[in-house]
Amino acid sequence: MKNTRLARVQTVGLLACAMIALAVLAPGKARAWSAGDFSTTRSLAGSYLAGRFARSSHDTTKAADFYRNALRRDPDSGVLLERAFLMEASEGNWPDAIDLARKVVKEQPRHRMARLLLGMKAFKSRKYKTSIAHFKEAGSGPIGELTSVITRAWVEHARGRTIKALSSLTLRRQADWARFYLRYHRALISDLAGRKSDARRAFENVFQQDSKTLRTALAYARSSARNGDYRRAKSILRTHLRKSTSEQHPLAVDLLNQLTRGKKVDRLIRSPKEGLAEIFYGLGEALTGEGGVSIGVLYLQMALYLEPDHPFALAALASAYETMKRYELAIETYNKIPPDSALQMAIDIRKGFNLNELERVEEAKELLLDVAKANPGSIKPYDALGNIMRSRKRFKESIEYYSSAIDLIGKPKKKDWVYYYSRGTSYERTKQWAKAEVDLQKALELDPNQPLTLNYLGYSWIDQNVHLRKGLRLIEKAVSLKPDDGYIVDSLGWAHYRLGNYQNAVKFLERAVELRPEDPTLNDHLGDAYWQVGRIREARFQWDQALSLKPESDLIGAIRKKLANGLPVKKQAKAETAVRKKQKAKSGFRNTTREAGETIPPDRR
Repeated sequence: MKNTRLARVQTVGLLACAMIALAVLAPGKARAWSAGDFSTTRSLAGSYLAGRFARSSHDTTKAADFYRNALRRDPDSGVLLERAFLMEASEGNWPDAIDLARKVVKEQPRHRMARLLLGMKAFKSRKYKTSIAHFKEAGSGPIGELTSVITRAWVEHARGRTIKALSSLTLRRQADWARFYLRYHRALISDLAGRKSDARRAFENVFQQDSKTLRTALAYARSSARNGDYRRAKSILRTHLRKSTSEQHPLAVDLLNQLTRGKKVDRLIRSPKEGLAEIFYGLGEALTGEGGVSIGVLYLQMALYLEPDHPFALAALASAYETMKRYELAIETYNKIPPDSALQMAIDIRKGFNLNELERVEEAKELLLDVAKANPGSIKPYDALGNIMRSRKRFKESIEYYSSAIDLIGKPKKKDWVYYYSRGTSYERTKQWAKAEVDLQKALELDPNQPLTLNYLGYSWIDQNVHLRKGLRLIEKAVSLKPDDGYIVDSLGWAHYRLGNYQNAVKFLERAVELRPEDPTLNDHLGDAYWQVGRIREARFQWDQALSLKPESDLIGAIRKKLANGLPVKKQAKAETAVRKKQKAKSGFRNTTREAGETIPPDRR
């Protein structure tokens, strides 16, 4: 009976999963793991469950290996067939993926991803009717319905049936995001067909709905320039750059510079094949950006099946690999982007960060220094170098690179607060507080509403027992701006502790530990506050917890000393304890709790 063997696999699922976890996560030196790690059993159970584990870890390369092995042992399993297909497609292994897609649609005729891939395969072979049939069958679900409509429109345009293509770009019930995609592709098809007025009207509708999306701004500007309207094209780009919430994208800046020089430019989409790739790129980037990394990678790979050199799809796929912590693969993907584009500096900087994640710090440093040399007026490579060195606690080097960045600023603007903040924190970590304070105050002057600066400066003052009230106000403002940041809430609790407001300190430090239970310093602070309000057992528990979280070496000794001897009790805490004792005596309640500051003798601990 079909799938019987897989059913038997699932009966041993818990045991096998435990064995796999032990094999992969056993203590000791980390190493790469592969199908060979399970070669001793070579069982269907081992391959299937290892595939699931690899897939949950976003390692689709290993997952494809495991599912391929499992499928050889149970070729009739519909579950294994589908998962093997998805993994092969996620890896861009197209011959295997296409072969599996044909088998999947025999089992599941309306399987969306399999139909989409077969539709693209038919399109590339100019079998347009077959392509349309596959795309029509892929129309299940909101995304599937939208994808089906737009892909078929591009195929109709490729067949020379542009009017039918444009008339088909409608859906009965359209969400705003679906309407946006439909209008955008209507504009692209109209533009490619030479229907200037239709293209301009559709582009304008899209741009009015959202002027911040880079891709649509580039398409509209290029279309306008190609039709001779350079003034409109430059206006589109300036509006996009002005309204964009993120940093100005180098491709938008580069295109604006080209248009200003009067350079001729081509359309963004120059063929129906590029139009199809644009569908899958757009959806893939949107899905990965919203957290749907696995399905987003599938769409991006399909865009690359059609256009292997698609720079945006490659960049989005590399970014997805970074999210999945597959840094080697991210670098490989960035390397596939055609060189010498306006994206090159951004690509190299991302590669530098990935090298850092791979513990190849000196390679990252060398790469970024080369980028700085090739772009002598740019702050970005120095900022990246500073960030990497700061993350490595190489603060003297980070100060050097942040200083190089600041030297290039000229007159600082609001957005430049981050460079002063970053250098200020590096100065503080190298015990150059006078310089740190100047930079942090400059960062606060440039942008008074940055929680990071408010918190760091306020916390530093309070930790040094200076400007306590002013520091408290800064931290209170930071908490109001970021109430769910555990580190900032901890700063507020610690400020109250320093000021002797121990009940308030407990309240905020408990909240901080709820938000960041894994941080040893926050647990240590809460232990101190508990001790001052007489909650001795809870204080010791928090200190023990802090030790178990592997704090930095200078904190370990301090915590052990507190566990051995407790803490001196502050005068304020003693006064609060005395008041509580009087209140309890009046109420007739017998206090059996050990009071704040009482140290348990060594023989009783």
